[in-house]
Amino acid sequence: MYAIRGLRRLQPVAHRMFSKKVEIKTPSEVNIKTPSEVKIKTPSEVNIKTPSEVKSYPPTIKVYTRTGDKGTSALFTGERRGKNNAVFDALGTTDELSSMLGLAIAHLESTRASSLIPRLEIIQCLLQDVGSNIATPVDSASQTKLKRTRFDAQSVHCTNLEKWIDEMSEGLPVHRSFILPSGGLAASTLHVARTICRRSERLLVPLMSDIDKETFMFINRLSDFLFVAARWTAMQQQVTEKIYVHQQGRVTEFDK
Repeated sequence: MYAIRGLRRLQPVAHRMFSKKVEIKTPSEVNIKTPSEVKIKTPSEVNIKTPSEVKSYPPTIKVYTRTGDKGTSALFTGERRGKNNAVFDALGTTDELSSMLGLAIAHLESTRASSLIPRLEIIQCLLQDVGSNIATPVDSASQTKLKRTRFDAQSVHCTNLEKWIDEMSEGLPVHRSFILPSGGLAASTLHVARTICRRSERLLVPLMSDIDKETFMFINRLSDFLFVAARWTAMQQQVTEKIYVHQQGRVTEFDK
């Protein structure tokens, strides 16, 4: 009898729950953030634990696995390919690029151009995401893994690079001659990073059907950013850039 009474009490509630009209919003009514509204945290804003706070690896976990001793390595999909495969060429180059950016950051510390460091750290993190996307070929990955490694679906990162390029371009000397990689230690290191980025771009071309188009767009735009960043760094550090001079001495000076 008590159970029946309980059911009677629930009947009006159930009626309200299931008779409520469901309103379906149109795409224009859904609040989707634009790229400029999406805030990306810098590594310095993320709460990263100190080495003493991080639990150390137990003795059973080792850095080496011996799984690559026969010349193959695994993709995120689990597929094993030769280490000379185009995918690993591209992955190795993005890693090389991130390492060069780390060197540039070291040269920028405690200088007039140190404000560039947070942006370079963001790019280093994004290069890790680029690597995840490269290591998950579309034709051999599950939808779950493809979704997990999807890169920049809204082109936010590419848009941010363009914004940073525009900001740093203001006030730079207008050049009408080729600029030689120069401008001091930090600027020259950024020029090296730029050339590695260009190589990364070339290595991605054969893989374009297996990666997200935003991945290639990001790497393409990144080389432009690094060129401007190198010039901006030289200007901030008050180091004169060297320009190309023809063998016969023809040269066009910078606009003042």
